[in-house]
Amino acid sequence: MTVEGEYLGMNIRISDLDQENQEFFGHCANHQLHLQKCDHCQLLRYPPTTACPWCASPDASWAAVEGKGTLHSYGEVHQAIQPAFREHAPYMLVLVDLDIQNGQPTEHEALRITGNLATPEGDLAPPELVEQVGIGSRLRIVFKDAGDCVSIPLWTLDETAEQPETPWRYPEST
Repeated sequence: MTVEGEYLGMNIRISDLDQENQEFFGHCANHQLHLQKCDHCQLLRYPPTTACPWCASPDASWAAVEGKGTLHSYGEVHQAIQPAFREHAPYMLVLVDLDIQNGQPTEHEALRITGNLATPEGDLAPPELVEQVGIGSRLRIVFKDAGDCVSIPLWTLDETAEQPETPWRYPEST
């Protein structure tokens, strides 16, 4: 069955042929983060795929994981092309190193998940929150419902974690 929803006025449609993403967003709809775990090498992976990117095994199970991590990198959008995002500019796209599986399969790798920076309620972050976040900031996952069977995973500052005094931010150009 095709999963449909709406986010910021944009239609979301996940075809029944896309079983991996349907399952991922199904867990998100329950406000839980589940990732595929390879049955052969035991490594977690994201995004959902039909085979392990490390050992190529097609066999995987879904595992609940804690959605907490450290900001690895980001992009700050000041001129949104998509009309639904224009009123939210500047907004931040984040790449988060999850705490789980950090430094695996090598010391320079991590399990990384992308998303938008949001408020704890799951709304896109206002400029004052965007300005607080930088590389090294501690984040946690939040979910924004977008229909009966789909929620969007987003990231917000983790209020329970120690934050860097001055997270690193890209220099602003003038």
